[in-house]
Amino acid sequence: MAQTSSVDSNEARFAGLSWQIGLLVGLVTLVLGIIVTLHPSTSINVIAVLLGILLLVAGVFHLVRALDHAAPSRAWSAVVGLAFVVLGVVLIRHLDVTRALIALLIGIVWIIQGVAELLVATDPNRKGRAWSVAFGVISLAAGIVVIIVPDGSLNTLAVLLGIWFIVLGALQVVGAFYLRHLTAKT
Repeated sequence: MAQTSSVDSNEARFAGLSWQIGLLVGLVTLVLGIIVTLHPSTSINVIAVLLGILLLVAGVFHLVRALDHAAPSRAWSAVVGLAFVVLGVVLIRHLDVTRALIALLIGIVWIIQGVAELLVATDPNRKGRAWSVAFGVISLAAGIVVIIVPDGSLNTLAVLLGIWFIVLGALQVVGAFYLRHLTAKT
């Protein structure tokens, strides 16, 4: 019997903690969404700088690995490390290039995704072909627009992402309070 009450108290503590964690994550997501929605261009610049920092850190790790005499492919590790460091500095120094690269990458991914979905829709036996065609056309068109008008597209995408974070954060906050309500009953 003592074993069961110990397990029950641990579950109660976990449930009490989990609604608080859910509330914290929801509030952070909500605030992040508001910030991104109100300042899309600045948010994209922050992402660009973080991408550059990520490449710098990865490059340093590759260079350090290249100094290890026991490591295989030391030369390749040094080349990759140097390339990452240079690319990281360029991305941080030239935010306009980084923003264009982000837009280009998103556009290419959406174009490939759209073409792939349209190819899947050519199968006459596929159920839901209309959805595949619609999704493929929308994805293809969105990819082309992002590549043709990268700056405006990125700002629009950032605003849409911010709105999505606001909705997601609000749902997480509501879910956390609901979980709290459920755990208070037990």
